[in-house]
Amino acid sequence: MKLIDHLNWRYAAKAMNGETVTEDKIERILEAARLAPTSSGLQPFEIFVIKNKDLKEKIRPVAWNQSVITECSHLLVFAAWDTYTADRINYMFDLTNEIRGFKNEGWENYRNMLLSSYPQQDAEENFNHAAKQAYIALGTAMVAAAEEKVDSTPMEGFDANAVDDILGLREKGLRSSALLAIGYRKEDADWLVNLTKVRKPMKDLVTVID
Repeated sequence: MKLIDHLNWRYAAKAMNGETVTEDKIERILEAARLAPTSSGLQPFEIFVIKNKDLKEKIRPVAWNQSVITECSHLLVFAAWDTYTADRINYMFDLTNEIRGFKNEGWENYRNMLLSSYPQQDAEENFNHAAKQAYIALGTAMVAAAEEKVDSTPMEGFDANAVDDILGLREKGLRSSALLAIGYRKEDADWLVNLTKVRKPMKDLVTVID
């Protein structure tokens, strides 16, 4: 299948059948998320992969009781940094220097520019910025799942504070920003499965400026 075919196939499954997605598929979906672009290459988030049934059961009531929370094979929690700190910024720049094997003056100047701005900003502003980066990885994971012929359901409908408490995220300097259920559609229980995908026509979405 071509990419557009994969995207036409995918939809946000409203019911899943509980079948387990193989670990090799999950690894490729996560690798796609890892390779997603982020602002300044900081990757200001972590992904928690929940297979544990009891944890899913705890999360479902604080996620609008959505059935896919417990019916999915793997529940991914995208947790953004609660703020930018010097340590977090330095870690990524140091990692880059280590992997590339050299230091670049322009790169170091860019590091210092970030250090002089991000950590001094309001923590809520920083979290919102970090959450946007997590969403890029979320979208990339969804495309990768579609390529694997695996269903994925993104969710914002949940009590973030409750999910943070259940997973102990605040203690890690993280806050949940989005959930992604990974599994296989249950066609006989999903009202959305046979409905035509609806998107704006291109003329209402895209403006070309020559």
